[in-house]
Amino acid sequence: MNARQRRLFEDARKKNPHLKIPDAPPVTNWTEEDLALIKQGVGDKTSRAASALGGSSASGDSDGPSAETGSVVTYFEEKGFGFLRPDNGGRDVFFHISRLNEGQATDLAPGTKVIFELGMDRTGKMAASSVRIVPKEA
Repeated sequence: MNARQRRLFEDARKKNPHLKIPDAPPVTNWTEEDLALIKQGVGDKTSRAASALGGSSASGDSDGPSAETGSVVTYFEEKGFGFLRPDNGGRDVFFHISRLNEGQATDLAPGTKVIFELGMDRTGKMAASSVRIVPKEA
C-alpha cells in the first residue's frame, strides 16, 4: 500500500472506525520472465551482459535478449531521443541517445537502419536499448 492509498484509508477509517486494512497475499508464482525484468531493473542505465539478465528472452532463446532490426522514424537531436520502427512490424519503439552503442548521433536520420534490443526506460515503458547503426555497404 503506497502513501496515497494509506492516507485515503485513514480518511475512510475516521468515518468508519471498524475498517481493517485488506490483507494482500504475497505473490509466489513469479515466472522466469517476471524475475528477469526484476533483475534488469527499471531505468537501469548500465549495459549488462546477456548472462547477467539471468533468464530467457521473450522469444525463448537462452542467449539473452534478441537483437531486432529496424529503422529510424524520427530523431530529435536537440532533445536526444527518437523513435524506431521494427522491421517485423508492430509499434514504434522509443530510444534515447544514451543507448546508442555503435555509430554517431549525426547518422540518426530518418530511414537509417539500426539493430537494437528491447528493454525498458526509467518509467518502465518499452524502449530500445543497445542501439547500433548498421554500417552502409560499399
